[in-house]
Amino acid sequence: MAVVGKLELLIVSALLLLTACYSNVQRGYKTTLKSVASSEGKPWPIPQLYIPTPTTYTLNSDSFKINPTGKTCDTLVAAMTRYYNVIFYPGRQNDALRFKPISKSKLTVGTELPYLNVNLENDCEIYPSLDMDEWYQLFVKSDGAILTARSIWGALRGLETFSQLVYQTPDGTFTINDTKIEDYPRFSHRGLLIDTSRHFVPKKILLQNLDAMAYNKYNVFHWHIVDDQSFPYQSRHFPELSNLGAYDPHTHVYSQQDVAEIIEYARQRGIRVIPEFDTPGHSESWGPAIPGLLTPCYKSGQPDGSYGPIDPTKNSTYDFLKVIVMEWTKVFPDKYVHLGGDEVSFDCWKSNPAVTQFMQKMGYGTDYSKLEQYYMQNILNIVSSDQDGYVIWQEVVDNGVKVNPDTVVEVWKDRHNPATYKAELSKVTGLNLRALLSACWYLNDISYGVDWPKYYACDPHDFQGTDAQKKLVIGGEACMWGEYVDGTNLISRLWPRASAVAERLWSPKQYNNTAEAAPRIEEHRCRMLRRGLNAEPANGPGFCKYEMQVN
Repeated sequence: MAVVGKLELLIVSALLLLTACYSNVQRGYKTTLKSVASSEGKPWPIPQLYIPTPTTYTLNSDSFKINPTGKTCDTLVAAMTRYYNVIFYPGRQNDALRFKPISKSKLTVGTELPYLNVNLENDCEIYPSLDMDEWYQLFVKSDGAILTARSIWGALRGLETFSQLVYQTPDGTFTINDTKIEDYPRFSHRGLLIDTSRHFVPKKILLQNLDAMAYNKYNVFHWHIVDDQSFPYQSRHFPELSNLGAYDPHTHVYSQQDVAEIIEYARQRGIRVIPEFDTPGHSESWGPAIPGLLTPCYKSGQPDGSYGPIDPTKNSTYDFLKVIVMEWTKVFPDKYVHLGGDEVSFDCWKSNPAVTQFMQKMGYGTDYSKLEQYYMQNILNIVSSDQDGYVIWQEVVDNGVKVNPDTVVEVWKDRHNPATYKAELSKVTGLNLRALLSACWYLNDISYGVDWPKYYACDPHDFQGTDAQKKLVIGGEACMWGEYVDGTNLISRLWPRASAVAERLWSPKQYNNTAEAAPRIEEHRCRMLRRGLNAEPANGPGFCKYEMQVN
């Protein structure tokens, strides 16, 4: 009996301890574990002018039509078909959610929305560009919905918004509120960087991510396609770059056909594809295919078998670059290319006697930043002869390289120190150069809990500068670097966290209240699930009726 008594006492003590710990956990997480109620039919990102009313209409998939009433083209026709399927998602709904047409006898006159007319005012452009016009106007009223846009790109954004206004009632009825919208983006460059070099990302995942970008009104896919670790881009002129530099030359490469398909898929969604070929650093994977391109590193006066950045002292370097740059301009139709220029280590250059001799010849002394300037000036001149513009990381300007007036400078450093990157924005725009902000939007930095509000709080215009300087900030980019990301987790890690950045870059500055935004991002996450994206939870515990829709 004494043994049993002690055992019972131990069990009771353990239960009391567990109860106390659980109680403490509950108290500690009391605010973060509250469920967020989802909104219904609220758009993301929020439009510039958005006036919904309580009046609702139903949509019948058998009779509802999307009609072109102005100009048309293949991009618009494809988009109308695509968005019909996005709205009604035929074949994706389960039995409990399948649309059940309402009996005509139960409908009152004017309650069923018969159509969406798309009035495109101008001929379609082939490719989106930095100055693309994304304005649209949308009216949803009893006799039908009317979408008006000056350009095909505005029509695409309006179709996306219309699709988001449609929601399902508990009985499965597709419903939309009487609404007035006038909309356009706050910033012209709304980019998402994907790194496909540290880990290869399959083409089908990149295409899926382009869909997600369209659902969030992003318009630039910044493709960090190669880096030190691998060279998956299959070059026309230098096939050995991927044969020797890819993780696997058969399975882990992007063929010319793959690249063309990705560009076309993006074009149909109003998304620019800007490739980044980062040099002179971040280029180790280039070396095996191009002998003499990289700088041999020395130790104790002898080569140690390792290599550093691209060798800027050789004429052969620039002969090679002229050919590869010309190829980039033919493969990627956008007027801009990203040239990198960040994180160049000088240690290998300092160790190399040939580089030291070149430094003396040029009168650079021991200032290796001047050697970096020499390289960057040469590649910028090469690109400028074949390309209308280029994007660079901020180090190029920080190191004093003379750049063209149309250069776009991406500010990325010191993401944990807002004062530093704000000062950099002030500096870059003070030089009358256009700028992009990405420092506060490194989505590969993950933490437990609800983290989208910190991305939502960052604003590209939040720095000391004149109105003229702030006009030079053309937007920003969310970045997903690939050290710990591949095709298995790219989508879930990006979305809906990247949605917070999307609204900051599209919507009016005053829409920055996370309490107001939380129900909408909850709905938008659920909406992306319904569309087949495995977007992760945004606000902690909750429920989405479309959770089982993900492939």
